[in-house]
Amino acid sequence: MSYRAAAAGDARAVAALHADSWRRFYRGAYADAFLDGDVLTDRLAVWSRRLAASGADAVTIVAEVDGAIAGFVHVALDEDERWGSLLDNLHVGRAHQRLGIGSGLIVRAARAVADRAATNAMYLWVLEQNDAAQAFYAAHGGRCAERADVDPPGGVPGRINGRPAKLRYCWADVADMPGAVAT
Repeated sequence: MSYRAAAAGDARAVAALHADSWRRFYRGAYADAFLDGDVLTDRLAVWSRRLAASGADAVTIVAEVDGAIAGFVHVALDEDERWGSLLDNLHVGRAHQRLGIGSGLIVRAARAVADRAATNAMYLWVLEQNDAAQAFYAAHGGRCAERADVDPPGGVPGRINGRPAKLRYCWADVADMPGAVAT
């Protein structure tokens, strides 16, 4: 297993992994028609744009196993004045879960925040229905700070079912995350 900065050429693999993750964990909150239809096209547009625009305001790291992308994390640095950098995505492929890849990615995200952001604060949003992800973030020192309504993907109301909720998990200082301080 290895970790590296994502490149523009990774957009298709990252989008496919992201779409698969949404299909597995966002069912019920997101509309089946969206998850079973346009979600890959939607994610490919997002990742093609993000990875083509490399800059100092975001970090995307991929984990590779045998030369294939097994997971990724994306952090928008200094996204919010109060909450700090936004851990916008962390996904690990189904075949590679429970192997430590997610932990490796979140620790690398924390290190990127510590090295490159104005503050050491980091936060993310997770669907309220995603208990496994909440347990993962709590195990990595995140605390639940608030609950809010989910925004529909791409701002398209038909892509969401009812009014699902999301939870904000935060780290006041990523240096306090277990394993985040390089040895």
